[in-house]
Amino acid sequence: MKINNINDIPLSYKKIEKLISSDESVVGIDAKKTHIIIIHMLKEMSLKIEDMDQRLGTLEQEIKKKI
Repeated sequence: MKINNINDIPLSYKKIEKLISSDESVVGIDAKKTHIIIIHMLKEMSLKIEDMDQRLGTLEQEIKKKI
């Protein structure tokens, strides 16, 4: 997604920005919170990929039975 204007940022991005922002940090974000969010999202993605892989394996087995 290309963002040309601050008003183009989806609401969820704005919520995340508000959640991780930090006035105490030189870069303006709380690195610990940011990393926790990233790790959590990666874990969710991993679980979804595992689920899709299992479903694909089941479909492949069903197709092989029909052949």
